Amino acid sequence: MKNLQEATERICELKGSLVALDALLPAVIDTLSAAALAKLTASFDAHAEAARTVMLHSDMSEVVLMTFEREVARNRALLQRSQSPGPHAPWTGAADALLLTTTQITTFVGPVVQSCASGFFFRRGDQLFLVSNRHVFADADSSHFPDRIEIGLHTHAQDLTRHAVVSLPLYQDGLSQWREAVDSGGAVDVAVMAIPATSLPAGSVLLAFDESHLDARGEEIVIGDALTIAGFPLGFHDTVHHLAVARSASLASAYGVRFQRQGCFLTDARTHRGSSGSPVVRRRTGGHQAASPSCWQLLGVHSTRMDMRDRDHIQDESLGLNCAWYADVLLTLTAGG
Repeated sequence: MKNLQEATERICELKGSLVALDALLPAVIDTLSAAALAKLTASFDAHAEAARTVMLHSDMSEVVLMTFEREVARNRALLQRSQSPGPHAPWTGAADALLLTTTQITTFVGPVVQSCASGFFFRRGDQLFLVSNRHVFADADSSHFPDRIEIGLHTHAQDLTRHAVVSLPLYQDGLSQWREAVDSGGAVDVAVMAIPATSLPAGSVLLAFDESHLDARGEEIVIGDALTIAGFPLGFHDTVHHLAVARSASLASAYGVRFQRQGCFLTDARTHRGSSGSPVVRRRTGGHQAASPSCWQLLGVHSTRMDMRDRDHIQDESLGLNCAWYADVLLTLTAGG
């Protein structure tokens, strides 16, 4: 009986020690720089693998091995989350911050692929949203009615080859899961979809625009300004590192004026199918690091190419103009979380 009591007390002591270590580890990680965190992660992986090799060649119970693997995964996820920047933290990863705001969207009906498009992340308070065009989620004119989408997410801040695919249903109990808007000019071709935190894989690395990226901060926006459209034209992208590509554009209509009374403006850029839903951004002129999300102002959401219906297709080239919906509609679409 005495031995059983001592064993029980020892188990309780070990539990208390583990809880104390659980409190200590995040506190230590919070004090480390990004470089030190990356070095710690690599060292942790090496030591975990060495321990795993020893345990597999020892007389260990399955319970011990399973607990070891669970705790290794939990601690590694903690390290990866610490390396992932928060919505207002400076980005110190390997790629331009703009490319980590953008993701490819693939639409499905059951297992069958319907289309590929572009989208980007927008954060409002604690809620993360996926932004794209309304016609990506549903389009009666083309009889496009997918039932789910897949998006890609990075899972490591430095090794961009690490990547996960997340599937999101477009309908729950028969109700569409995206939000869309209508204004005085009619339907707005922008839609947002809330992304539940539980659907994100452990260690997800993404950046999101927020309300601060809609603010011009006193800088004048005039016709001819250089813009960037980041997305997946024809599905083309860096398939190794899972990064979008960027097309150069310029502002082709008066910014702040609703083109033909609709909530959009025009850009001059070479675009293709698959770019639908791309963010249209302008690099701020000063006071911002090139790799920081804050260096970009979010102006709009790319939608479609514009052309003249009566253009002579033999004599006249395409106009090369595009419709971009004003990004301030996101404040309406994301209101209330």
